[in-house]
Amino acid sequence: MSNDRKKLLLGPISPAADGALYQQIVDRIKCEISEGRLKPGVVLPSFRQLAEDLLVSVITVKRAYEELEREGIIFRRQGLGTFVSELGHDRSCETKLDTAKNLLREGFREAAEAGLKPAELSELARQILKEKK
Repeated sequence: MSNDRKKLLLGPISPAADGALYQQIVDRIKCEISEGRLKPGVVLPSFRQLAEDLLVSVITVKRAYEELEREGIIFRRQGLGTFVSELGHDRSCETKLDTAKNLLREGFREAAEAGLKPAELSELARQILKEKK
């Protein structure tokens, strides 16, 4: 194996963080794809190599890759490796949009429970959007 292979930088995967280890890997790979750091056709590390890099079991990586493959974000070719799908970016963005919608629903529910009226929620959303600019 070549020593010049690129390492997939996903950040720390930890049992102390929210979510199962395999889900943390799934989420990080989706993020890398949706933000354009992993392009369609890019080869991903083998199960064994990514497990070694992240200090997790091969079974954990295998489960993460299987989930990503089931969602059409990556694909495997026998003897060639695992690759980012052409649809990977779109599917990763869809996932991020779904997550954002769920977080907004939760935030709106919390705000309503705190007594904010719809007009106040709209104003709060405008203020938050201005903060991001």
